[in-house]
Amino acid sequence: MARDVRIVSQLLPTDHVTVVGAGVAGWRFVESLRREGFEGDITLVGEEPHAPYDRPPLSKQVLSGKWDVTKATLATPELLDEAGVTLRLGVRATKLDVATTTVDLSDGSSVTGTHVVLAIGTRARALSVPSGESLPTLRNHDDVTRLTATLDSLDQGSVVVVIGGGFVGAEVATSLKSRGFTPLVLEVADRPLLSVLGEDVSKWLASLGHDAGIEVRTNQKISDVRALRGGFVVELKDGSRVEASAVLAAVGSSLDLAWLEGSGLTLDDGVVVDLDLQAAPRVAAIGDVARFSWTSTVSEELVRIEHWQVATDHAAHLAHYWMSGESPAPMVPYFWSDQYGKKIQMLGHPHPEDDVVRVSGSPEESKWLALYSRDGVVTGFVALSHPRALMLAKPLLERKTLLVEALASTLWEA
Repeated sequence: MARDVRIVSQLLPTDHVTVVGAGVAGWRFVESLRREGFEGDITLVGEEPHAPYDRPPLSKQVLSGKWDVTKATLATPELLDEAGVTLRLGVRATKLDVATTTVDLSDGSSVTGTHVVLAIGTRARALSVPSGESLPTLRNHDDVTRLTATLDSLDQGSVVVVIGGGFVGAEVATSLKSRGFTPLVLEVADRPLLSVLGEDVSKWLASLGHDAGIEVRTNQKISDVRALRGGFVVELKDGSRVEASAVLAAVGSSLDLAWLEGSGLTLDDGVVVDLDLQAAPRVAAIGDVARFSWTSTVSEELVRIEHWQVATDHAAHLAHYWMSGESPAPMVPYFWSDQYGKKIQMLGHPHPEDDVVRVSGSPEESKWLALYSRDGVVTGFVALSHPRALMLAKPLLERKTLLVEALASTLWEA
């Protein structure tokens, strides 16, 4: 969709909005739409049977045992009643008719409204080995419930292999350690987060697992995982084996867009939308599924960002636009991860191959702030346990800032 093409789909009080996806993006959109004053009907469709809940706590507070999974609920009965939303839970969307804004569901029924919001999230990717589809993952309410039940059956100190050293893998390993288990992280790359944060930043973070007493093995190429005497054996391509009481695969996520094929929407690693998240007249996409045009300090890019804050920002943006016709100020993407007793945070959407320089702290202090740049222009900031400095640097991403100007700045020292 061309950047200069804008679709206006303002809502009327008599309209009916169907929201497909009952995760954080879908629920925050419902809340935002009511906050903006919409009085029409809203139907919220969710594949899971559970009321909308927050996913980040699953690998942290819930898995560590600090929270019961119900505490992650976003849409309590009181909030659902206040929102006046019709719930269709435990059913999948199977087809979208853009012309009639009709969504067909897996139980044979359909929902026809005036507007449709696609807020579908990603699902856990299976490990690419023969047994991959059968291996436990951690993405949703039922996943964490099953994993918790498995852990409750194990002895303290039991080895639990976590395949994948990315954000979810590291968070899971941290929670397992806090519960008295022995997590072992197997990472296929030279270093965890290399493909996400780049060469230098991944080096600065490489010792976090070790410092927290968690073994992280890199360059681990797995050929298969087999059940063995009440546990598992992980077979590696170099011929070695690792035995464990339990195994979890944390190797990324994927989108299911097959049900949207033939809908007329533009599909390209997501649903392509315009500057105001419109995919077609009266159809929008937000959160994980939206491939949107984002104007960075360097250029305009078509991106898809799977972060909680982006989903929340999209929800507020779309609700405001559909109610007022006005576009909010551009967002600055943000994400965080709590792992190995530290907090990693990022502002902006830098490329992993962008240049990077630390401007505060050091790896030895386990507290630092670094900035990314491309062609002499700042593209993002990343911090380790230095949240105040990161947020003080945010104004440099709200406009085009040259690297030389940023390096001369002392914003983060205020």
